[in-house]
Amino acid sequence: MIDPMTLTEAEAANRLMRLAKEVAKHNRLYHDQDAPEISDADYDALIRENNGLEAAFPHLIRADSPNAQVGAAATSALKKVPHAVRMMSLDNGFSDEDIGEFLARVRRFLSLPDAEPLALTAEPKIDGLSCSLRYEQGELKLAATRGDGTTGEDVTANVRTIADIPQHLTGADIPDLFEIRGEVYMAKEDFAGLNARLLAEADEPEKARQFANPRNAAAGSLRQKDASVTASRPLRFLAHGWGAHSALPADTQMGVMQAIAVWGLPVSGMLARVDSLDALIAHYRGIEAARAELPFDIDGVVYKVDRLDWQQRLGFVAKAPRWAIAHKFPAERAQTTLEAIDIQVGRTGKLTPVGRLTPVTVGGVVVSNVTLHNADEIERLGVRPGDRIVVQRAGDVIPQVVDNLTRAEKRDPFYFPTHCPVCSSEAVREEEEVDYRCTGGLICPAQRFERLRHFVSRAALDIEGLGEKTIQEFLDLGWIAEPADIFRLKKHGSDLLGREGWKEKSVDNMLAAIEAKRSPDAARLLFGLGIRHVGAVTARDLLKRYTTLPAIRALGQEIIALRDAADPAETQAKRDKAIAEHIGVENVGAAVGHALADFFHEPHNVEAWDDLLSEVSPPDYVVETTASAVTGKIIVFTGKLETMSRDEAKAQAERLGAKAAGSVSAKTDLVVAGPGAGTKLKQAAALGIEVITEEAWAEIVKAAG
Repeated sequence: MIDPMTLTEAEAANRLMRLAKEVAKHNRLYHDQDAPEISDADYDALIRENNGLEAAFPHLIRADSPNAQVGAAATSALKKVPHAVRMMSLDNGFSDEDIGEFLARVRRFLSLPDAEPLALTAEPKIDGLSCSLRYEQGELKLAATRGDGTTGEDVTANVRTIADIPQHLTGADIPDLFEIRGEVYMAKEDFAGLNARLLAEADEPEKARQFANPRNAAAGSLRQKDASVTASRPLRFLAHGWGAHSALPADTQMGVMQAIAVWGLPVSGMLARVDSLDALIAHYRGIEAARAELPFDIDGVVYKVDRLDWQQRLGFVAKAPRWAIAHKFPAERAQTTLEAIDIQVGRTGKLTPVGRLTPVTVGGVVVSNVTLHNADEIERLGVRPGDRIVVQRAGDVIPQVVDNLTRAEKRDPFYFPTHCPVCSSEAVREEEEVDYRCTGGLICPAQRFERLRHFVSRAALDIEGLGEKTIQEFLDLGWIAEPADIFRLKKHGSDLLGREGWKEKSVDNMLAAIEAKRSPDAARLLFGLGIRHVGAVTARDLLKRYTTLPAIRALGQEIIALRDAADPAETQAKRDKAIAEHIGVENVGAAVGHALADFFHEPHNVEAWDDLLSEVSPPDYVVETTASAVTGKIIVFTGKLETMSRDEAKAQAERLGAKAAGSVSAKTDLVVAGPGAGTKLKQAAALGIEVITEEAWAEIVKAAG
């Protein structure tokens, strides 16, 4: 958080403007769209920062200050209704000291001597959707959401389907008019059941709607245009206050809440009346300790001055009562059981361990999965299936394991797999890297889409008509799985005709584009295989030296033999130096050698390689150069090139007999600079090196023919 005392007045005004806009956005997402992007803790931090700035610069307080706003204006199709009495928000306290300050403010405002008892009620702050129920002569007439506090949405028909809310109040002495206010919520168990039902009922489970947390589920269920949808959802209600009324059944907060319970509305069983700061904090601690076991989500405890005449004297500030405060919980941690550790394989072959948990609510979100990052993190935590762990949401966003409570228990450790769980290819970890990666890039189902997309991309084989959507379609149909399959698509031409988006011309064009790549550039083909560390430039550098793809395969086998024969007593640096020297290509080091060895050590890759080369016949790689104004020169490209890729520019330089370098030095002859060029441009100027634009470079290429 920014210290207000470090800001100038102009900086403070700018920050207040930005905070007002950001808080307004999050209010709309939370209250109107039921789709929050940040946690309550992060939202509270924005409010605290705004309050600190307003306290330091009171003359800069804006008309749209977050402290002047309650909720967000309703924008849904539901009918808008005004509130007879505004539905207010609450100020927040985040520490015991904040609550002590609140009590001191109340005493000062009321001029209460220290000996005068100050009783308050304390109850859990449930995380649901605020709702006001208007009863006339004891009959439910109107139900409305909070909206912006002044105007809400009419949800009467939907509320009538909630079993907790009576259509008629029962008991004696019921006022002619009484608005009961509380939270519509969904219990944790019911939330899990709803998500399971939505998944089971979906025609396509992978596209089934799943709510992120009980609050979102409750809000989305209550604000339906079709009341039958609401009726099918397990919504509940808990009363915590009141609004407009013709009479009150008691003169204290506790007394009115007890009357509401008698009339038939649910009231928290943890509502208590206390008369000291120590008693308030003790009750807070008790609720906090029971938080994980409660059937619903809460994010704090609400304190209210008990005497209603004192509430009336205290009144309100812009959007909150002076007589109440919410004592918020700190960022939540929760205990649960690690049921299993699954290994997921990403599109690039990275193996990521995922912990499967007994579901637990953490910071208002039900967490059932948690990333364990990598093998080193598993070893650091010592986690195994069956361990009791502590989970928190870092920044209240990313679930993570912070402690293993049963580490000392004797149980076999978790062994990170040495083979891909999807395709059984070897999984290797390079020197000084934390991640294991599957080496079966060409055949691993988890990597197929990404590998095939890369294979046909512009920088690789550049096959027109094979975009991401088409590749996914062919994968789903089972027509392609490996690069060689692309060159066998002709047999599916008749099947493709008539499918959505495919006509005879588009089929013919795609098949013709594929046939045109039967004799591809060897460097593009090598790059297209997606071997780790073998980029477009490295592929060209290797083929300048080895000229054919069979020679590249032989190189990989030679490095395998070198690794197998290496003296275990030698340092890794010495072994790597031997591999780099064996390759014998400038700027190509041991990392590339290890990647080639890993690739060709996997039999599946060799099979896919052979299969591909049975379909295509790349000619020997020969760099044909054209005499030009830059022949023999060293060129550096920097900045953003707008008419070509960096790889294309380097290829052009090679064809013109020049060498493309990655950094500027005294040996550099020419720098081609696009927009955004930075350090390299300054270095060129300092060394007196000629700098030209991308347009000027294009003229050099054009002049060379």
